[in-house]
Amino acid sequence: MEKYVVTITRDFGSLGRPIARRLSELLNIEYYDRDIVEATSEKMGMPVSVISDEEERGSNFFRMLFPLGTESMERQARIFQTQKDIIAGLAEKGSCIIVGRCADYILAEEKNAMHVYIYAPYRIRYDNCLNTLEMKPYEAKRMIEAVDKARGNYHKQYAKYAPDDPNHKDLMVNSGLLGVEGTARLLAEAVRLNFGG
Repeated sequence: MEKYVVTITRDFGSLGRPIARRLSELLNIEYYDRDIVEATSEKMGMPVSVISDEEERGSNFFRMLFPLGTESMERQARIFQTQKDIIAGLAEKGSCIIVGRCADYILAEEKNAMHVYIYAPYRIRYDNCLNTLEMKPYEAKRMIEAVDKARGNYHKQYAKYAPDDPNHKDLMVNSGLLGVEGTARLLAEAVRLNFGG
């Protein structure tokens, strides 16, 4: 099988991160998510806390609120460009899965790329927040709204389209139907069929 990359964009609470992690195990390829922020921090000589703004404050789930922080537009643009270079380098290095950070946009011209969007109905995302992510009800509601909005704004700012725009996705899957394991297995089969593995 040739080198390929899978990008995953997701709704908050759809469990896209554990699905991506399990998918990487099933395909035996690298998985990149928060390590992109850490690599950006190292490359720019800035603390991770500056790169990700509120990520280290409050509960661990606040770290998904503002992927680029709330610094000046100029600083955000430099951070995005650095992450863009890192993502392109990871895709060049070998087969991998990249979660978020406009990877679908950054790798739009990549020959062997599959762009996936993971979503779930609100009630399932809410239940996932309560039961899997162990949030309190008020926190779950607030985080679903706030994280979806932050991710949407970030994606529109740099990619110029919404993260769930079907014109820029190869596959959109409802994780509420099959859960983490089933969704990961479905995606693994789709990847194998698409890339001939």
